[in-house]
Amino acid sequence: MAYKIEKDKWKHFFVGIPLGALLYFFSIHFFELKNWNEISLSFIALVIICYGFELLSLITGKGHADNLDAIAGIAGGIIGIFLVYLVNIFFN
Repeated sequence: MAYKIEKDKWKHFFVGIPLGALLYFFSIHFFELKNWNEISLSFIALVIICYGFELLSLITGKGHADNLDAIAGIAGGIIGIFLVYLVNIFFN
């Protein structure tokens, strides 16, 4: 069964890419941990931000809280983290 991804989910996905990239970039420069620890820290922060935004929408009643929005943001964020990881490996 084909599932059509809604326009709103694509917005969360594309916002997640720079969010994940920024989180990983800052974890590289501020914490200077091993690569997997930086990736883990960035991923945890990404999950907290994405689900926190949806929780805030649910509590305030502004916007539409949807778990798939958070999942789309996390999926985009993983791509952002991976892109910065590749750039970091390439230039170091």
